[in-house]
Amino acid sequence: MSFSLARFTRAFRPASVRCLSTHATAQSARRRYLPTLFIAGALVAAGAYTNTVHLDSPPVVVSKDAVEDTVVDPATSIAFPKIMRIPSNTKTPPLTLVGVGVRTVSFLGVKVYSIAFYADLNNPHLKSVSQVPLDIEPEEKVKCIVQNTACVVRIVPTRSTSYTHLRDAFMRALQARLSRGIKEGTITEDTAMGASSPMRVLKGLFPNSPLAKHVPLDIYLPAPDPNRPRALIFRDLGSIENDWVATEFVLNYFDKEGPSPPLKNSVFENLKSFQR
Repeated sequence: MSFSLARFTRAFRPASVRCLSTHATAQSARRRYLPTLFIAGALVAAGAYTNTVHLDSPPVVVSKDAVEDTVVDPATSIAFPKIMRIPSNTKTPPLTLVGVGVRTVSFLGVKVYSIAFYADLNNPHLKSVSQVPLDIEPEEKVKCIVQNTACVVRIVPTRSTSYTHLRDAFMRALQARLSRGIKEGTITEDTAMGASSPMRVLKGLFPNSPLAKHVPLDIYLPAPDPNRPRALIFRDLGSIENDWVATEFVLNYFDKEGPSPPLKNSVFENLKSFQR
């Protein structure tokens, strides 16, 4: 499954969360989006939700010129396109596949999903401010890329799973990073307090329904906008806006305790010779 930001210009209007819609039938759409709509209604009542954004179709699709141009995760045989585009009413850059890897759990090494990391490696901002010099470590290159340009994390389950299972893993990772940042003094009290509400909204985005085998979940991190908080958009589910939550969600995949060491190693290896 891929997705499309048909009304990209509306996607970043001030809002804590956005309801998304697809071309599914009205009945199935009502069932699928009821949890999100319920949350949106609660936010309206609280005065926190001001705009609704509808996406005509899912927000990330494979470039027509690159349908056959893929990279296969050797652990799962799941293929990922080398180039990803986000169709919209405004010009958006192609995103390059930087690395792939598998997520395993338990001592048995059960394969849960394959994951890919995409980024706009041609962002002129990276070049003009020399954000990514050749001689720095891959970890720093990843941080520079995530903090300065558009990215996508694509998760493809190897077996049927649930949105709530993924949600719980996302929340545990964010809460751990928040606690560590507070303990180490790397984030301020204001940052921590500002992240609490978006994290609650993020937790409420996920329905109590299955995510089928080989159906991708795309998580889009747009390039920074100096005039607004950074967004984090979950395909078919909704979005949050908070600089810390948006960037730390993606950076978690490259932490020493990240969910997929093969993904981290793949990205780091591919970035060794990257320079802008």
